[in-house]
Amino acid sequence: MKGFRLRSRYLLTVLGIGLALTGVVVLAVELGGQQRVPLALVVVAGIVLSLLAAAFASVLISRIDRAMGALMASAERIGRGLYSEPVRVSGVPEVAPLEDALERMRQALTGTAISRDYLDAVLNSMSDAVLVTAPDGRVRTVNAAAVALFGHRPEQLVGRDFDSLIAEAHRASFEADKIVEEPGETVVRTARGQTIPVSVSASSVSSEDPGFQGRIYVLRDITERKRAERRIRYLARFDMLTKMPNRMQFQHLLQQALARVARQGRGVVLLYVDVDNFKEINDTFGHAAGDRVLETMSERLTRVLPKESVVGRLAGDEFAAFIETADGAEDRHQQASGLARLLLREVSRPLHVSDHEIEVTASIGIATCPEDADNVIDLIRNADAAMYHAKRAGRNCHVFYAPEMNAAAVERLLLKSKLRRALERDEFLVRYQPKVELASGRVVGAEALLRWRLPGHGDIAPAQFIPLAEESRLILDIGAWVLNQVCSDYAHWQKNIDDPGLVAINLSLKELSQASFIPRCRSVFERHGVSPSRVELEITETTLMMDAERTLPLLDELRAMGVHLSIDDFGTGYSSLSALQQFPIGTLKIDQSFVRNAAADPDDATIVRTIIEMGRSLGLHVLAEGIETEEQQRFLLQSGCQYGQGRLFGEPVSADEFLEMVLRQATGAFPVLRQPA
Repeated sequence: MKGFRLRSRYLLTVLGIGLALTGVVVLAVELGGQQRVPLALVVVAGIVLSLLAAAFASVLISRIDRAMGALMASAERIGRGLYSEPVRVSGVPEVAPLEDALERMRQALTGTAISRDYLDAVLNSMSDAVLVTAPDGRVRTVNAAAVALFGHRPEQLVGRDFDSLIAEAHRASFEADKIVEEPGETVVRTARGQTIPVSVSASSVSSEDPGFQGRIYVLRDITERKRAERRIRYLARFDMLTKMPNRMQFQHLLQQALARVARQGRGVVLLYVDVDNFKEINDTFGHAAGDRVLETMSERLTRVLPKESVVGRLAGDEFAAFIETADGAEDRHQQASGLARLLLREVSRPLHVSDHEIEVTASIGIATCPEDADNVIDLIRNADAAMYHAKRAGRNCHVFYAPEMNAAAVERLLLKSKLRRALERDEFLVRYQPKVELASGRVVGAEALLRWRLPGHGDIAPAQFIPLAEESRLILDIGAWVLNQVCSDYAHWQKNIDDPGLVAINLSLKELSQASFIPRCRSVFERHGVSPSRVELEITETTLMMDAERTLPLLDELRAMGVHLSIDDFGTGYSSLSALQQFPIGTLKIDQSFVRNAAADPDDATIVRTIIEMGRSLGLHVLAEGIETEEQQRFLLQSGCQYGQGRLFGEPVSADEFLEMVLRQATGAFPVLRQPA
């Protein structure tokens, strides 16, 4: 329609110009007075010229009209934000300047649009929420992360005051000007009402145009970091496995309690609890079973102790509990004894782990404030010292602290330190205690006994240092040294006598638990040329029954090698006749605690006779330990015991002395050690 009107205006203009020219020509002719050219011809010529001019103008107008139409279409596309298609060049000089100007505008807008789209893409690809605010604090622009963080649509965020996005409880403490200088933290509220901790940094937008001034806020969700910080703070104060206060937190709580009772004239009872034989449980049944034992211990301690008491796990299998009391020293002593007995009874209840029933006991050391100490370090140290005395007293009992215990604890610590260097310094030696046939007194073998000859202290008995070695891997190194030394001695004996007898070596649970134990034994036997059938490994009854399913295949493999096996300290454990039948055991050794009073005590006599009868019924050899008197020897012989060992037949001797003994016996020059009267 616009093109038609334009075209009509051009045509009328051209016709008017043509008629005007015709009139000019006619007027000129008349004024000239010349009548040579007919007027009609002139008029016709003028009309023809006008028509020709109109036709030319019409063509020109059509070209301009098409160019203008294309130009207007390009302008409309650009107005809609479509900048990809260039402006068409029509070639019409009249519109060329407009086309050039529109193309330059399109290119400029294309660059602007690319920059804007790129900026939007960059902002929306950021994982941090970005909000741009006006000088009055109202939100102008947000990115996709901000939409996701707050849960609002973009149009719901734009126009809102930035402070309104912060959780109400944290608005008063949020200072925007301070955030510009140094990043900080706050809490925002989402569309669902959820509060989210965020880190906030901000910067001001510098521009001379007030329309571009304002601030850019960058927010990052720090929920995971806050959760990790809370977990770290928790782990710094509480034990992960038992959820109890750890040593640091327990000491902190104890310190607060000591300060309170000091002001109030009251007292504190501290119980230091250690699980008996926990390392054996852990090594035998695995760490999962060990963890289960510790969890059960924590549950039982918490359940049985008064609610006002505080229980914590100090380390490994060591627990502690304290309770504030207003009573005097004697009453505190009675209260502590009652709590200790209650704990021991609760702890000793059978525990089922991996289809096994485990009997767990504990040793408890007790210290009180203010009698034994008035500060945290000394109170815990004294209770710990008392706990070690409870273990030495036989375990499964409680002991009160006494001042002399500290000296023993210091000595024990020093001994443990020196024990680590004993192998390097060649301070260990082996002594052999003869085993005899009770009826004849003939030497049939020996038991290898380890001794530690510490310079400046003399010989240290195994009862003093073996428990220290079992607390670490030292027992493995010591056990390997003993096996090697015994085989070396036996190889020397064999060069001088055909049959030195059977030599027994004590075996710990840790050694038996090592996967390399049996291959190592085989290697030692082969290296020294000693037949496995000349060696007897002694295993305690408790070790044997700790994990019967795992122990049985190992013992069968040892037996298949030719190694003899015996149960040491029989009667002190909890094995049954049916359990004994499944193990490849050849000898029962009656514990010396029964032998000591068997000749005089009817109860011990009954136990000894029962063990002897049990062994004989199973086809086992029975050997009695700790024989010191002829009366004991006669009783054992009358009860059917075959073999024995003890001071009655002589003290443990060196390897050379034992060789001399069996050589004299072989030649008949050495009389029997003891003959029954």
